[in-house]
Amino acid sequence: MTERDATMDVGTPRLASEAAGAASRGSVTLPSALAERLREMIIEGRLAPGARLNERVLCERLGVSRTPLRETFRVLAAEGLIELQPNRSAQVVALSARDVRESFEVMGALEALSGELACRRITDAEVAEIKALTYEMLACHARRDLPAYYRLNRAIHDRINEAAGNAQLRHVYVNLNQRIQNLRFRSNFDADKWRRAAREHAQIVEALEARDGARIAAILRDHLAHKAEAVLDGLRHDDAGRST
Repeated sequence: MTERDATMDVGTPRLASEAAGAASRGSVTLPSALAERLREMIIEGRLAPGARLNERVLCERLGVSRTPLRETFRVLAAEGLIELQPNRSAQVVALSARDVRESFEVMGALEALSGELACRRITDAEVAEIKALTYEMLACHARRDLPAYYRLNRAIHDRINEAAGNAQLRHVYVNLNQRIQNLRFRSNFDADKWRRAAREHAQIVEALEARDGARIAAILRDHLAHKAEAVLDGLRHDDAGRST
């Protein structure tokens, strides 16, 4: 993807008006609103790994000055989503195959621990909420609406981590998870692997309802291993395509 390709998709009047509107209402700052939208576009692959973010083009298309945009870049760089290079434009981080493998190994352990602890501490109301989100997510899968499916998927995993009730786990989980959200999203590009992931989520809810910590830990660990496998398969396919 060229530099121009990477930024063209960002420039919608809706993006600029929503960010400015949220800021004017005092609900969020302009950089925070911009960061959330750029974060979403990175997750969904509309700003691809390795894509350079041209400040001038982004400012024109977002309808903002360079000051809030640069502040947004600093936020995303702190999260590990983009890299800031001296005298060069910002660039979306592209993880190597080794980075992907190691990140998902650690995330699998964090998800498993989250599930195990959640089974000890979660309330009936929290289980009911996660179950409702899962049903809604599975409906999105039936409609093949991946962006909506993934937003709900992300919320479910986040609720389980919060229900674990461990602040240190929460901190580590959020920091690593932020860096690989775009990879978790793309792990569903293959229809069969997406179908398997949806089935695993039904099993996760069952284990959570039963407060079966050992079972949910095993399911979540396998769930993340399957996601890593899907991402690595996709990277190999991309590499093969570029070499032909």
